[in-house]
Formats: sequence, structure tokens, C-alpha cells
Amino acid sequence: MLDQTPKEISERKALRINPCKTCQPVGALYAALGVRRCMPHSHGSQGCVSYHRTFLTRHFKEPAVASSSSFTEGASVFGGGANLRSSVKNIFDVYDPDVIAVHTTCLSETIGDDLNSYIMELEIPDDKLVVHCNTPSYVGSHVNGFANMVAGFIRYLADPRAPKNDKIGVFPGFVNPGDIREYKRILDLFELARVILPDQTGIMDGPMTGVYEMFPEGGTTIDEIRSLGGARQALALGAAASTEPALALKSKCKVESSVLPLPIGVEATDNFLMTLSGLSGRPVPKELEEERGRLIDLMLDANPYFYARKCAIFGDPDTVLGITSLCLELGMIPLYVITGTPGESFTESAKELLSRYGALEGAKVKAAADLFELHQWIKNGRVDLLIGTSYGKQIAKAEDIPFVRAGFPILDRYGHSYHPLVGYRGGLLLAERIADAVMDEMDRKCLDEDLEVVM
Repeated sequence: MLDQTPKEISERKALRINPCKTCQPVGALYAALGVRRCMPHSHGSQGCVSYHRTFLTRHFKEPAVASSSSFTEGASVFGGGANLRSSVKNIFDVYDPDVIAVHTTCLSETIGDDLNSYIMELEIPDDKLVVHCNTPSYVGSHVNGFANMVAGFIRYLADPRAPKNDKIGVFPGFVNPGDIREYKRILDLFELARVILPDQTGIMDGPMTGVYEMFPEGGTTIDEIRSLGGARQALALGAAASTEPALALKSKCKVESSVLPLPIGVEATDNFLMTLSGLSGRPVPKELEEERGRLIDLMLDANPYFYARKCAIFGDPDTVLGITSLCLELGMIPLYVITGTPGESFTESAKELLSRYGALEGAKVKAAADLFELHQWIKNGRVDLLIGTSYGKQIAKAEDIPFVRAGFPILDRYGHSYHPLVGYRGGLLLAERIADAVMDEMDRKCLDEDLEVVM
């Protein structure tokens, strides 16, 4: 399918081929779905929200509800204020959410719609809320849109006058519901009261009941968001996705925060647990110590299949850094590490990580990159394994490379969003997938007389 990708590399600044990201509103929509009884609203054309909903639905295999201002030519010329007024009234009348979370699109940003002014002029029922954030699709990525929407909820709803409480605010990063469930389990083991914003569990991984509910019983409640103003501490997990809401909470409510990498792999999970131990005043629970031991045991048992294997890793910045950390711990060599999200902080963090393991020499790290360039790198220097989203399968097929799916989006397989990448459990699952991919490739290519049943 991509067999004709040229090996010769030419510098491109104004063009992306096979991007390694999608647009800001996708992330904003996903963040809004993590608030209970919230209707995400796309302020733009109907085609935009159709794409955003479809993209999320294909990954989670769950319906992603959202509404639209449904711009026409008239709104494009005269502004979308009238469309937003009609939309908000109809949404509250027909669907009765508790809150509408408005995000912008390319079109509304380009014509300069002032959502602050529009929302101040709206007739909103006394027990309802409208919040917003700006998410121009031609800047950043879905990760930035996610961060902007979470920060929008903080700016509108977090209450600086909220009574001081013993809760920990947790910004989970752009992760799957399976990861958030793992966060909850770990926090419960430390007996820490918490507010996780956003929380898509029960919404984007709900069970089949035979009855459709537009607003399932899941998500962070409005009262919980308000109570963040009195939280004693906040944890921002994943710098790219969670720093912005953490800064918004500190600016509005003077709540201090700690920014940690996504707890993927041994070291990052160790740091996460020691932070929780310090906050709770409790030692790391034995259950988690045993899980760590099982992960280390697998890493040692399968070391011959990890050691010195060259890999290419791509996807969202926080997830890529976490997977890179785990691969280095496994003894692998991350030769190419890229994200489509702009930001030099990613390249600095990745290079620092590679340098600590003596793996920086010969490695290529790049933000705002695309999969066409990654493919060209692979043609010039082959790797043993490709790790990333479903969009890597074409490269894997063209170059006959084992492929491990991890991150967002996974469009061509089932169940990934149910299982964590974070924590020792997540590390165990990912290490197992990597080992399986390497060993399956060995079995596929070896001679019949070399096909072993016991490895």
C-alpha cells in the first residue's frame, strides 16, 4: 500500500503527509464526554462534528454524542451568534443536559466568533451551565484541544471559595477509560479521596444493557469540579495534556500541582506511587509491590527477546514518552521517536530519556512529525518493531515489520480502550504484547526445523 514511499528524504515545512495527529476539537469533545450529563457542542459546520464523533466512535466502539451549531453560508459571513443561541435553547429543551461544553472549529475561529460575548448574552436556565474553550483545528493537535477543554471547565466551574477539603485533584491526561480505572484502583489502595477530571469511565466503556442512555451514570460531576477549588493538591499526569488545566487551577484557586509523566513503565510508575505515598502518608501497598515484582519477572524472563531490538515509536507525546521509557527498561533501542503534536518540550524530554540510557546516539526524535517521514527513516535504517496507533499498519505491512498497537486511536482492533497502559498492570500488558509480536515474527519466518514449541 505504501510501497512507493521514496527512500530519499527532502525537507518539508509547509506540508504534512499521513499526519501523526488529529485536530483540537476531537480532544475537546473527548474531554467534555468525561463530565457527567454534559453535551459537547461543536461551534462550526455539521460536517466537522460528524468527523469528530466518528473518529472517537471508531476508537472506543461506543457512540460519542455531540451537537453542532450547523453553520451555513450565512453564519460564515455574519457570524455564528444566532446559531449558538438557537442551538443552546434546542439542546436544553430536547436533550436536557446539565452543562453544554462549547468548543470552536476552524470556521468559527477564522471568522473571529467571540464565544465569551455570545455566552454572556445567552438565556440559560437557572440550573444549567454553558462553558467553552477555543480549539482552532489548524493549531496544535487533539492533545492540545483536550487540555484546553479541561482548562475551560476549571476556569468556569472550579470555585476558589470552596471549603478546603482533603481531596486530590487528578488530571489523568489523554488516556483510555481502562487507564482511568487503573488510576482509581491505585488511589483507592492508598485510601486517597480524589476528583478525576475528566473521567470517561462508564461513558466511553459502558456495558451493554439493552437500553440506550444519552447520559450514562459516569463522568466527573459539576459539584466535584467546583470542589477542586478547595483541593489540597493536584496531580497533572502527562505534561502535554495536563499542564494547562493544572495552571488554570493554580491561577484561579491557588491550588498547587505536581506535573508527572504518564506512569507507564517501572520508573514512571514508581515515581507516581511514591508521590501518592507522600500525599497519603501510607507506604506503598503490598498488592502494588507484588504487581511490580511480576512486571520485573516478565522483563527478566523475556529479556532475550527484548534486548537490543530496535524500535520506532509514534503517537501522542505523553504516551510516546511513556512507551519509550518502558522500551528502554526492557533493554530495547528506540531508534525513532516521534509525535505529531508540536512542542519542543517533547523532543527535550525524549532526548533526556534516551541519553540516560545511553541510547541517544543514532536516534531520531521529532515533534510535529508525520508518518511519511517516519517511513522514510525506516527505509534508511530498519527497525525490528513498530509501536503506535492503527495508522502504522500500512508502514508495517510495506516494510514487513512486527507491529504493536498502543495509544490513540486504535481503529482496527477491539478492546484496547478497556485495558490500561499505566501502572505496573499496564506495563505488564504492553511488555507482553511486545514480546508476543517479536516471537510471532520469529515463528513466522523461521525454518520448519527451527520452529520451537517451548521458548
